[in-house]
Amino acid sequence: MDPLIALFSEVLEVSAEDLSDESSPDSVEEWDSLAAMSLVSAIEMTFDVELSTGEMMKMNTIGIARQVLTEKGVTI
Repeated sequence: MDPLIALFSEVLEVSAEDLSDESSPDSVEEWDSLAAMSLVSAIEMTFDVELSTGEMMKMNTIGIARQVLTEKGVTI
């Protein structure tokens, strides 16, 4: 399974089958501001990266989160 989708599924407590790179707070009811903070923390811990405020604000879809991590040298 895709590790980024798995992480979002676990933090948001939704089925991985319901998530894709296009998933966003607009399409996933559980993805609220509190969940977004939990996602940032989980992403930083899981992938051993430090995200800037700008990067955090930019990650409004799973696909953009994937792009940010790839730019940081993370292989997903």
